[in-house]
Amino acid sequence: MKNCATQDATLDKLKQFKIGFIPLPIYLVLLVGYIGITILDVVPEKDMLVSLGVMTVFAYLLEEVGAHIPVLKSLGGKVLVVTFLPAFLVYKNWLPTSTVKVVSSFMSNNNFLMFFITLLVVGSIASMNRVTLVKATSRILLILILCDIAGSLVGTGVGMLLGMTAYKAYFFIVAPIMAGGVGEGAMPLSIGYAAVMSGMSQDNIFGQILPCVMLGSLVAVLLSGVLKKIGEMRPALTGNGKLIDSDDEKLDNLKSSNKTVSIEKTLTAGVLAIAIYFLVVWLSSVLKSAVGIQLPAPVILLLVLMGAKMLGYIPENIETGGASLYGFTVKGVTPSLLFGVGVAKTDWKELIAVFQNPAAILTIIATVFTIVITAFVVSKILGLYPVDTAIAVSCCSGQGGTGALAILAAGDRMTLMPFAQVAVRLGGAMTVTVAIFLMGILS
Repeated sequence: MKNCATQDATLDKLKQFKIGFIPLPIYLVLLVGYIGITILDVVPEKDMLVSLGVMTVFAYLLEEVGAHIPVLKSLGGKVLVVTFLPAFLVYKNWLPTSTVKVVSSFMSNNNFLMFFITLLVVGSIASMNRVTLVKATSRILLILILCDIAGSLVGTGVGMLLGMTAYKAYFFIVAPIMAGGVGEGAMPLSIGYAAVMSGMSQDNIFGQILPCVMLGSLVAVLLSGVLKKIGEMRPALTGNGKLIDSDDEKLDNLKSSNKTVSIEKTLTAGVLAIAIYFLVVWLSSVLKSAVGIQLPAPVILLLVLMGAKMLGYIPENIETGGASLYGFTVKGVTPSLLFGVGVAKTDWKELIAVFQNPAAILTIIATVFTIVITAFVVSKILGLYPVDTAIAVSCCSGQGGTGALAILAAGDRMTLMPFAQVAVRLGGAMTVTVAIFLMGILS
């Protein structure tokens, strides 16, 4: 009888054990299915369900691994393992070819990252207090300008102390880090440099600055994990996902805490996200045809959504739906997307290339560290929560949307995605404009 009782207890424990949020029995069925189609080599390359299933198999398992690594687990270990370990496995050809193909195809052909950002930004802003949004955004812009100046001066200064010229340190290391990512930052920066420099092609310039962008993003992820730990040790320094302490928001939270989650309101918030994205695509096309300006979709999304929220055009009854939409996106989509970013968007070879230059490494660390410290100190003066503000603003030194995703996930502050997008897009645009202008003068 004792043996039977022990076996039943063990079985109950196994049933309660979860990989991420997935009960172990269900995960095992998923894993067996994945192994089966992989061994038989019948993985369809363009099948959304299979792609999501493959990403789910790896993402939540790698999250569990990262969450149990001593020390690293306190520094965003889950994010680092889910994002960068797959990149290493792809580099070593240790992932099945069919897995790499199906994930890369899904990430490249479905604009999954924009889908994630749209749901997250709409869910976060829709559920945010309007007065708080106005106050926080205006202060974030000032902090961004100060961080841009401080990061440029300190980063360039450190590079010069380590034997680089100011020209090399700023234009090829510091500016690319703060340019807002790859597509909207490093790419236009390299095009602008090539246009005003003689004897260097755009491809050559891009190859030089891309590793700096990637390492800058990695440093920001690690610092985000450190900031999270600081927030846990000093609760007064963090709003746990909020930038500002607002009586209006406290009242909203008190009201919403008594409301049950409505599936209908969640779906309504989801439809709102799709509707706004339609508007973004349309406005992007109109701007391009009318004035020849091609604004990135996330910039238009932010402007439209923040404008609608600030002017009171988003009904209050959507706020609870926005909160649950945000929760679903963070818990159900983030890990899989991080794995997809690691497989399809992170080149391990380019990432480790910068490690061959110690002076560049120290310059990158100094630049990102200065951005974080400046944001931390200035936000305290302006009445914002230092930990949360520093995490949001540090996204300006990441790999655009993918970097912001990893940085916020490492700091467990996904609610800050709207402000992270402000830092990435507007902060990046300021850096690109200034850097190309200065390059034109000096060349």
